[in-house]
Amino acid sequence: MIKIGEKIQDMAFEVFQASTPKDEGKISKVKLSDYKNKWVVLLFYPADFTFVCPTELEDAANHYKEFEKLGAEIISVSTDTAFVHKAWHDTSEAIKKITYPMAADPTGKLCKYFDTYIEEEGLSFRASFIIDPDGVLKSAEIHDNSIGRNIKEILRKLQASKFVREHKGLVCPASWEPGKDTLKPGVKLIGKI
Repeated sequence: MIKIGEKIQDMAFEVFQASTPKDEGKISKVKLSDYKNKWVVLLFYPADFTFVCPTELEDAANHYKEFEKLGAEIISVSTDTAFVHKAWHDTSEAIKKITYPMAADPTGKLCKYFDTYIEEEGLSFRASFIIDPDGVLKSAEIHDNSIGRNIKEILRKLQASKFVREHKGLVCPASWEPGKDTLKPGVKLIGKI
């Protein structure tokens, strides 16, 4: 399993992506290295046509522009094929809102690499990973599939990751948000930046 602070391995996979909610979308092959110089937020989820998953993916779609403004790409990942992603997009009002890439991982290669694969089910745990523009893993969270994620919290973690990358020597305290006080290790609170 990849660890925090390690550079991710480059891997190729298919994605389904629509450019607008009404777009038919297209299926193409991409590599993680195609997103070099961007932040990447991977959202692993168990399966298409389920109950919790569309609530999370729709929430990510609703905040997608905020991620893009930070120079980030969201990529959702499940063990479904790209054709199943397209079918879900074509039939679900929630999933029609998605314009970020939906990665297909039917062999579980991505899931196994990020240690989210549930072998006996052929599905992924719900997991979120933030990768910096150099391809280094900065944040990882894996939890039970019955618990939906908070996309605003993932956005906050991305903002904090971006802040500390751009402000060497500073760190973000608990519940930090942009514009709030930061810390310099060995020094007291240094105020807003």
